[in-house]
Amino acid sequence: MSTLTDTEIQEIETANKRGTRTVVFVHGLWLLSSSWDAWRALFEDNGYATIAPGWPDDPGSVEEARQDPSVFAHKMVGSVTDHYLEAISELDQPPIVIGHSFGGLITMKIAGQGVATASVSIDNAPFQGVLPIPVSSLKSSSAVLANPTNIGKAVALTFEQFKYGWTNNLSDEESAELYEKYHVAASGVPLFQAATANFNPFAETKVDTKNPERGPMLLVSGDNDNTVPWAIMEASFKLQSRNPGITELVRLPDRGHSLTIDSGWKEVADESLAFVTKYAAA
Repeated sequence: MSTLTDTEIQEIETANKRGTRTVVFVHGLWLLSSSWDAWRALFEDNGYATIAPGWPDDPGSVEEARQDPSVFAHKMVGSVTDHYLEAISELDQPPIVIGHSFGGLITMKIAGQGVATASVSIDNAPFQGVLPIPVSSLKSSSAVLANPTNIGKAVALTFEQFKYGWTNNLSDEESAELYEKYHVAASGVPLFQAATANFNPFAETKVDTKNPERGPMLLVSGDNDNTVPWAIMEASFKLQSRNPGITELVRLPDRGHSLTIDSGWKEVADESLAFVTKYAAA
């Protein structure tokens, strides 16, 4: 049975009719697909079609999500990845895939299946084989991992937790604006999946980094990211760089985990646009 919504099917049909290369945007925890709206406008202005599927059963708006946060519970990396793969299978040609945080991890999983013409993974969650566990990352994830019962719950961040994990490099004013505009509850399961991946040979966070059909991949790291610090991105790059395809890493100074949605989003988007424009056709 299809997990695609009518809205997602309509977006796919519109992208196919456009006849140009499609960019698939993959959001992570604590956000909805609408967090990509500015990126979609930029890429469409530069000649690309875009789609931004949600995770299965995502509410249609932040307001709706806050009315019933329990809808986010139990979502897992494997089923979310399958949802995006289903969307991609309906496209007329292999797309570019761009993801952030757990969406970055899912982007890597999609690329590892050889169905993307190029991909960009921004401050990706750690996948199986990534060993560093920086203190700041532990503190950021403690909002979920500190309570084992959160594995079956939808968990919202307090503003203080959001400020530390996402907007530590921003003013309190901008942090509050982003929290109000974008933040929603998130499934606790993916964080537990990532935390136990190196002890589980069947982990859903496993990524095929060796597939020669993976395509060109750009990793983008926010240098001040407390949630996904440089050590995680460096380790991710070392594993991905063993692939025969092009693998590049950009380290952006003074940027935190909110780098895709805050006032400096265009710097990240321009880096991503330049990479996929250079390599997608090849």
